[in-house]
Amino acid sequence: MAAGRLPCQQESFILLLTNHTGERYNTAPRPEFIDHGKRMKRFLLILLLLSLPRITDAAGPNVLLIAVDDLRPELACYGADHAQTPSIDRLARQSIVFRNHFVQVPTCGASRYALLTGRSPFQSGVTRSNQSMYRGNSALSQKQLPSAQSMPELFRRSGYQTVCIGKISHTADGRVYEYNGSGDGRDEVPHAWDELATPFGSWGRGWGVFFAYADGRHREDGKGNKDLVEFTVTEDTDLPDGLLAKAAMEKLSAFKQSGKPFFLGLGFIKPHLPFVAPSQDWDAFEDVEIPLPPHPEKTTSRFWHKSGEFFKYNFPFNKKPPLSDEHVRYCRRAYLACVRYTDRQVGKVLAHLEATGLADNTIIVLWGDHGWNLGDSQMWAKHAPFERAVRSPLMIRVPGRTSGQFSDALVETLDIYPTLRALCQPSFTKTRFPLDGKNLEPLIENPDAEVRPAAFSFWGSAVSVRTSTHRLVAIKEEKAWKGLELYDGTTGFDPVRNLADENREVVREMLRFLPASGE
Repeated sequence: MAAGRLPCQQESFILLLTNHTGERYNTAPRPEFIDHGKRMKRFLLILLLLSLPRITDAAGPNVLLIAVDDLRPELACYGADHAQTPSIDRLARQSIVFRNHFVQVPTCGASRYALLTGRSPFQSGVTRSNQSMYRGNSALSQKQLPSAQSMPELFRRSGYQTVCIGKISHTADGRVYEYNGSGDGRDEVPHAWDELATPFGSWGRGWGVFFAYADGRHREDGKGNKDLVEFTVTEDTDLPDGLLAKAAMEKLSAFKQSGKPFFLGLGFIKPHLPFVAPSQDWDAFEDVEIPLPPHPEKTTSRFWHKSGEFFKYNFPFNKKPPLSDEHVRYCRRAYLACVRYTDRQVGKVLAHLEATGLADNTIIVLWGDHGWNLGDSQMWAKHAPFERAVRSPLMIRVPGRTSGQFSDALVETLDIYPTLRALCQPSFTKTRFPLDGKNLEPLIENPDAEVRPAAFSFWGSAVSVRTSTHRLVAIKEEKAWKGLELYDGTTGFDPVRNLADENREVVREMLRFLPASGE
């Protein structure tokens, strides 16, 4: 708990709030407007309430939420034998692994908005924006409300120590900043975290950490750093993710000393662009045969894009698309090397969790905020309502209940919030809006069960519907679903050939999952 904060139950009645910077928000009525009789009644009420058992005396289980930016399910535990992810694979053997997990939106901020609020884009309207948490109609209120606006806020109100390290919301440190570093530094997710504990190292601020190169350089420092690939350092802590892992281990040791339940959000930056990691992670793939994309041909879909996020960087070769097979393998190797680096940081944190004795009472969630195209259909990065961009890893480790189960059930990012609430039984349960996801506990008991017949993802005005056999992409235009694209799962769900015209019955069946008339 941050210095100066009162326990959660006391906050709710005294209404004297202190954020992580020490800035105080006093929402109590001004004294001149309170007569002495009311003052005495309030004083006696506070004394009575403070004499009750504190919510902060609640017991765990603890929660360790590990978010990995731009992580596609190209991991050994997902069948990619060429990947080098022993730490995540070990976690998978202790978890239930969801092989058909789909994010709500294939971009960072909107996907994380769904994770943290538990609200479907059908309800929130957040289908694209990276600034959704603090800008527009979906912005979270800076005023503390009677009900929780986010998952970590719910746990904080239940007496958990809540700490954010790295990228859990959209920004790299949980504070409101623009890409150029401007902003007022407010909490991006208000009232959620007791502490924002991201170490900045030589990069100085959150956006520097986000787009980091070695030696404190970063993409946004105005000096023209735009190299796609850099594998020059030797120490893990020469780059931000190594510092994040170190900070997480230190915080776990502090949690052990306090004895109070915790909710730790740990958000690793890599493999997000630029592809930067220690040299050992690049060298590890020297003799590895890295496969080419199964469908490298350019799709005719209206959602194909020019991969602007990717091609804005400087390449060590002619970057005119389409890239040659040699250069595709080069870029895929760089991505996999960054994944290997992140995997090693995950391993350090999990080993320390075990060393502290906290693992036996800690639920672990490892989640990728969206997928990533690695030359698939001649696309790079995310930003499309296709399988490669909206499918990502998800595994949940529950001590004593999971041991390497695999589930092919259709699950969504929205399901994480209600699942953790069900598993942890926090004492505070009231949320500002109803949670739109499903509790995945039944799949822990029976991985072959079904929690939903279809999973939904969104991109702007498009809705992507995924069943066990097909993916349908539809555009909402003039209150009707148009621009229909249908893809068959037997081809891997890649947008190779639109089958909508010749499979009208399948289209009709899948349209039934969508609101009538595009409403």
